[in-house]
Amino acid sequence: MKLETVIPDFKAQSTQGPISFYNWLGDSWCVLFSHPADFTPVCTTELGRIAVHQHEFAKRNVKLLALSCDKLQDHKNWVADIKSYCLDIPGEFPYPIVADEKRELAVKLDMIDEESKDKESEAMTVRALYIISPDHKLKLSMVYPASTGRNVDEILRVIDSLQLTSRLKVVATPANWTPGTKVMILPHVKDEDLPKLFPKGVEKVKMPSGINYVRTTTDY
Repeated sequence: MKLETVIPDFKAQSTQGPISFYNWLGDSWCVLFSHPADFTPVCTTELGRIAVHQHEFAKRNVKLLALSCDKLQDHKNWVADIKSYCLDIPGEFPYPIVADEKRELAVKLDMIDEESKDKESEAMTVRALYIISPDHKLKLSMVYPASTGRNVDEILRVIDSLQLTSRLKVVATPANWTPGTKVMILPHVKDEDLPKLFPKGVEKVKMPSGINYVRTTTDY
C-alpha cells in the first residue's frame, strides 16, 4: 500500500465489539497492525509489549488496532495468554483485535504476502504496520516477515517524527533522531526566513561541495 493512500472505511468485529473504522478513529492517529496468527510466540510478545506501552500511544493521540485472520473467540481466548505472559499490562487489555476470518480486510489492506494473497487456505497475515493520520491517510508502513518481531520504541519514534513534521512542515528528522535532538531544515527554506522560523537559532554545516544544505536546529 502506497504512502498517502486513503485507508478505506470498514466495519469489523473485534474483541471490544463491532468497529466502524472512521467513527472509531475520530480525530486520532492510528497504528493498525497485523500479526500472522493467535497463540504463536512472537505475536504474543508483540501484542503484549504494545499493550504495555499503550499509555505512550495515548499521550500522542494514537489509537491501536490489531488484526489477523483468526476467529473472534480465538482472539478473546488468546488475550488471557498475552496478559499472563506480559504481567505488566495494567488493567483490561487496552486495544481491540479485529477478526478477519474471511481475509477480506487483510487482502484489501495488502497485509498478506504476494504468494498467499490468492490462496484462501493460507490465511496468515504478515507483520504489516500502518500509521494512519486523522484524515485517514497512510503516513508510514512497516512490513516485517513472520520471523521478525517489531520494535515498539521505533514505532513510537516514527510517530513522534510524523507528528512533528506534520506540525512544523519545514523540517525533517535525520537518521537515529529522537525527540529533543537536532532536526534538519528543508532545503527550500530560505536563509533570510530562518530567524523568524527558528528564533532560538540555527546551525549551518559547511560541506566540501560548498552547497549550503545542511542546516540544523533544536528550536521546535
